[in-house]
Amino acid sequence: MSVAGEQKPVTVPALRRMKGTPQVWLTAYTTPMAKLLDPHCDVLLVGDSLGMVLYGLPSTLAVTLEMMIAHGAAVVRGARHACIVVDLPFGSYQESPELAFRHAARVLAETGAQAVKLEGGIEMAETIRFLTQRGIPVCGHVGLMPQSVNVAGGFRATGRTDDEAARVTMDAHAVASAGAFAVVVEGTLEPVAAAITAAISIPTIGIGASAACDGQVLVIDDILGTFNDFVPRFVKRYAELGVEISRAAAAYAADVRARRFPGEKNVFTLKTNTPI
Repeated sequence: MSVAGEQKPVTVPALRRMKGTPQVWLTAYTTPMAKLLDPHCDVLLVGDSLGMVLYGLPSTLAVTLEMMIAHGAAVVRGARHACIVVDLPFGSYQESPELAFRHAARVLAETGAQAVKLEGGIEMAETIRFLTQRGIPVCGHVGLMPQSVNVAGGFRATGRTDDEAARVTMDAHAVASAGAFAVVVEGTLEPVAAAITAAISIPTIGIGASAACDGQVLVIDDILGTFNDFVPRFVKRYAELGVEISRAAAAYAADVRARRFPGEKNVFTLKTNTPI
């Protein structure tokens, strides 16, 4: 079932039923971007990647719950069709299922989003089960987990060894069994991600994983070419807006310095009846 372009809102149960049908996920952090992406996406993910993309942070670890709520609410205001999923930031859910519930409930209540996403496999299964049993839809996240960058020693793909492959596979099964409606599989070797997709009952959403996954997600600024600090191998550029933005700013600066802007059409005089 293809939901892109339809006006009917995409629900969490609909996403779960789309197992085997490609789902389109993109990150969004602002209302204007949400309006542009909404007609084309099944899910708009308010990712904690906003810490790096919007705030210039070196990782996602310093992102706060307040930041996620503010941007989550902004995206909800710009969407009519896509399901909105908001990341739970580092430190907001790992301590206990009860703390995770309080923070997840706050995210849904204050943003209007439909679901939350959290990182972790076997170790987070109890928390995922606790949340889903209490009415909070959860998307899991296994494989390369940015919030665990210090433990992993950097951003590196997983599944390279038999042990790593077995670990990420067990994590995916644990997330599915705990009640998650979908799971993001990030930075995982292609055969491993494909095998996981075939083995579990919930949709897998790949990022640096496999075309066999039930959906794909990328950071919007990566595909538009507006974030150039680090371009992962798995990113495909669909535009180079960063170049265009720089060119536009340079042209504007040249016009201002040469007093070509503002021009006659850009100022107000007593002779004009043009409304503001």
